[in-house]
Order: sequence, then C-alpha cells, then structure tokens
Amino acid sequence: MYDKLLNELSRPGKIGYSLPPLPDGFRGAGSILPKHCLRQDQPVLPELSEPEVVRHFIALSTKNHHIDKGMYPLGSCTMKYNPKVNEDMAGLPEFASAHPHSPAEAVQGALELMYHMQEMLAAISGMDQITLQPAAGAHGEFTALLLIRAYHMKNGQPRKNIIIPDSAHGTNPASVALAGFNTISIPSNQRGRVDIDKLAAVCDKDTAGFMLTNPNTLGLFECEVEKIAAIVHECGGLLYMDGANLNALLGLVRPGDMGFDVVHFNLHKTFSTPHGGGGPGGGALGVKALLEPFLPTPVIARKTDKSGNLKYVLDYNRPDTIGRVHGFYGNFASTVRGYAYIRQNGAAGLSRISRTAIINANYLMRNLEGVYSLPYNFHCMHEFVLSGDRQLSCGVKTLDLAKRLLDFGIHAPTVYFPLIVHEAMMIEPTESESRQSLDYFIEIMKKIAVEAEQNPELLKKAPHNTPVGRLDEALAAKNLDIGWK
Repeated sequence: MYDKLLNELSRPGKIGYSLPPLPDGFRGAGSILPKHCLRQDQPVLPELSEPEVVRHFIALSTKNHHIDKGMYPLGSCTMKYNPKVNEDMAGLPEFASAHPHSPAEAVQGALELMYHMQEMLAAISGMDQITLQPAAGAHGEFTALLLIRAYHMKNGQPRKNIIIPDSAHGTNPASVALAGFNTISIPSNQRGRVDIDKLAAVCDKDTAGFMLTNPNTLGLFECEVEKIAAIVHECGGLLYMDGANLNALLGLVRPGDMGFDVVHFNLHKTFSTPHGGGGPGGGALGVKALLEPFLPTPVIARKTDKSGNLKYVLDYNRPDTIGRVHGFYGNFASTVRGYAYIRQNGAAGLSRISRTAIINANYLMRNLEGVYSLPYNFHCMHEFVLSGDRQLSCGVKTLDLAKRLLDFGIHAPTVYFPLIVHEAMMIEPTESESRQSLDYFIEIMKKIAVEAEQNPELLKKAPHNTPVGRLDEALAAKNLDIGWK
C-alpha cells in the first residue's frame, strides 16, 4: 500500500491537519494582502489522514540506507553515528529561529558559540585563527587556495603552480583549477607515501603550495611530513592539509605542529554533523598567523565595550581579505552540532575517538588481507584500501562486490578510489562500530569472496534484496530527468 504515491492514496474528504482559530479581528490573508497576491482556487493537494502520511514517509525512509539503519564503511567520507543530542541543540528555538540578517547585538549567543568553536578548532589543529565560513570540504580547499594566492600576491611574488600527490582527494585538482593555478602531480613511492625526491625536484620559484592529505587516501600516515614541510617552505611555498581524514588525528597529533600553514576541517565528518545528499556541511578553515590577514570577511571577534563588558562582533575591517566566500556566515546548524560534539567528548574523548577508529580499521584490514588483495601492507590509520584483483580473476568486478554487500544491510565502501589502486575498495569503519558489527562485516566480506569463486553470476546481478535492483548507471548519468509524471 505504501509503495504508492500520495496522490494515489488520496481520497476526497480525508483530513489530516488542524489549524488554530484565527485571532480576534483577523479576517484571513485577504485582510492584509492585495488581491492580486491571493490565489483564486484551492491547490490540488492529496487528501489523507495523518497516520497515512506518517506511514508513507516512514516506509520511504526504510528503503534508503543511512547511518541509523546499518553500517556505512564509506572510505574517506567518515560516515559516523550522529548523537541525537546534537540535533536537539541545533533545533533549540533560539538557534533555529535566528536570522542571519539579525544585528550582532540580537544574536550574541550564536556569535559566542561560533567564537568558542573557532577557539576549540584552533586548539585541536594547532592553528592560529579559524574561519567557519566555507560551506563544505571542497569549498574549504578552494578558500585555502585563494588565501595562498592572496599571500603571494601581497608579497609581490605571484606564483602559478600547486603540487599534489597522486594519492590526493579527487576534489584537490578541481579546486586548484578553480583558484587559477596549474596542477603539478607527483607519484607516490613504493610505501604509498609522498616521494620526497620527486617533490624536491618540482619545487621551485613558481610553487605556490603543496596540497597534502594526511593520513593520505590509502589510510597511511605521511611519516616524513616535517621533511615535506621543509622542502615546500624552502622554495617559498605554503603547505596545505586536506583535513578530510582528521578523524584519525584527534588528540594524537596537530597539523600546525607538523608544519602545515593551512588546514580545512569537515565538521560534517570529523565532528558528526549529518551529511549526504548534498549537505549541509561545514568546511571550517584554520590558518597560521601569516595567512590570518587574508581570511574571508566577516571575522568573528570578541571585544570589550566602554562599560567593560565582553561582546562579540562581525569584523569587516580587513584590508587584505579575499572577501566573502559564503552568502551568510557558514552553515550555522552544522557548527552548533559540531560544537556540541566537541564539548561532550572533551580532549580525552576526542583522542579515544581516533584511537578507536584506528583500531577498528586495522582489525578489519588484518582479518580481510588473506581474502582480498592488500596492495600496501602497512598498519593503517582510520581507513584502508583493499583491491578486488583476486575476485576479478573470477570475472567479478569490485562494483559487483559492492552491490552484493547491499543485500546484507551494509552500505558499500568507496570503490575505484584512490585511482592508484586497481579495483580499489576504500573502507572506513569509524569508531562508531562495535566489535560485533565489525565481525559481521568480516563475515559477509568473506562470504562474498567465496561466492565470487563459486557463483560469480550471483554477484554480477546483485543486489537482490533491495527495493531497487541494479540500475543502468550510464543511462542515469546521461538522463537526469528524475521527476514523476
């Protein structure tokens, strides 16, 4: 029944709403709006009872896979469980109803929260100043590159090249191009890390900066990062850290202490604000003092008024700013959720989060390394990359393995990334998963490996138990018409 559309379930006369009575003296919209603004006929809406509407949307929600329903080991995306208390905090009327055009005097509480969020992110990262304005991770990357460009322009040394390793996140080269730079890519060494000699060979007077993800997209810690920083700084470049994998570093090591000049955060990954389906996200950016003058405006600052009282202000007086990069000051609800998460866990809790994520990833990797290929056999951080090459010899692709996982209530990991691993499966369990959950994942992955050998056609036609079977992805990419007619 609830597979039908609301229009199909509709029957005349059903009522599922009640409106409060009009206040005394109010005669309806016609009394305050001009006639040409009022519609002349009633909208054609489905007529349903409240239980029918609720059941319809609950039925739809169970068809989607989400973190509240099952394991979501999506490598690099850090799909961790989101504590519901964070939602309660973001939904407080004083926060939810605050308008971004409100004068600073009327939203001191919101500004105070954002100011303290900046301080906490600075302490976590070892940076000197934070902006919460970027809307998500790639937006944070782009903003960082604009800061790097402004820095070199201010110094009278405009530069044109950004170096990235071949293990970089896919958005890095796109951000480089958008910021007006050229991309110089260098290969990884046999250990899956930055090749120091290759880096030194391309660093020159045209190098604006080096973009490094640490841990990298193979889940490996760049253990020579201090040498990397020295090489980049010696040629006058700046070192940027893609913070997508920061969930592995909390309380263990700080980017600012390793030599990074700028780092972006993904509040919607590391600090458990829900993401997926296009947002909302939070791409806060931390910088060392040399980049602080170029931060986007406004900057949230704390001042003392004439009476000696602290107040929070939006500072627009920034002569060297790159300007605004977001319509309003970031995604405020994501900031509230991230703030609640950090305050709940504290320093010790954040450290425990990273340690648990690292243990979980290594536990999975060591239990699966004999079943799937492990191209870089080193202890990993919070994620690791397997290869489906063994199963490919049976005619089964990594995509088939991923589709089959869906039949067992587990979301597929990231596949075919990073590009330097053939038939890649990038797996990140996060700290949210229990030992029992990890063991279930191991059991299913081993079962699928056996199926690949004994019944490959089963995998090629998977999934079998989901609301929708395997889609024609090429057609979906070419035909974006998804509306119901």
